[in-house]
Amino acid sequence: MTEKFVFNSSMPRSGSTLMQNILFQNPRFYCSPTSGLFELLLLARTGYSTVPEFKAQDPQLMRKAFMGLCRESVYGWYRPITDKPVVCDKCRGWFHYYEWVEQFMPNPKIIVCIRDLRAVLSSMEKLWRKNRHQQDGFDQQAKMNMITIDNRVRQWLNTPPVGLQMMRLRDAFQTGLNKHLHFVRYEDLTTKPKETMDKVYDFLEEEHFGHDFDNVEQKTQEDDAVFAFYGDHQIRQQVKPLKADWNEVLGRDISNHIREANAWFYQVFYPEVK
Repeated sequence: MTEKFVFNSSMPRSGSTLMQNILFQNPRFYCSPTSGLFELLLLARTGYSTVPEFKAQDPQLMRKAFMGLCRESVYGWYRPITDKPVVCDKCRGWFHYYEWVEQFMPNPKIIVCIRDLRAVLSSMEKLWRKNRHQQDGFDQQAKMNMITIDNRVRQWLNTPPVGLQMMRLRDAFQTGLNKHLHFVRYEDLTTKPKETMDKVYDFLEEEHFGHDFDNVEQKTQEDDAVFAFYGDHQIRQQVKPLKADWNEVLGRDISNHIREANAWFYQVFYPEVK
């Protein structure tokens, strides 16, 4: 029977799928692929906030009832799927709605995987080049917004998923929410995985587990075609660092501009990067 829910609410292209499959080696854990559960809760919140029958009743009573619905929805969603003691649901939205989630899941444990923003955007660019046979919904010739690399970088930094998650991260530090989250740098996960995972377990208040970082089986399965242009949730079996290729893919000037224009991100997460 599931005793605890934890959440993986990470940046795009930052190792969240790898994190799920590493945790999945632990027999106590069930880890989801990209989950739509939180989207269902958002739809329920819209109904709770707008349906006249709810608005016409005692607001305190309705609030208690809605929080009960949210909590039971999380348990009810996973009850037919797993009886593992710990469930880790992966969705980017969890941490941005921390104040709400805390009301029905007290002291929620949320992991946030991050990565050097230049590597994130380099990965997006490589996927864009790989999938030129498909139509990118953002690519509109009349707007000329995806013609050059710097066009595309600007587009990704100002739209979901990259731009949205960057704004959510900024908000977390502006509001002090960051102190409730556990950040995992992709670079740390891939260069010192045991030390990094030990810290994850400390945050989750779970016993350390002896992972096999040379043989990470892909347990989470999802059809990347559904995510169209930028869907890529396949992991490598061995946990090891990837080459820092942003200067080659994006160009040195654009890479430097990304770092300079997002100085707050590098000051917080990558103070060693100058």
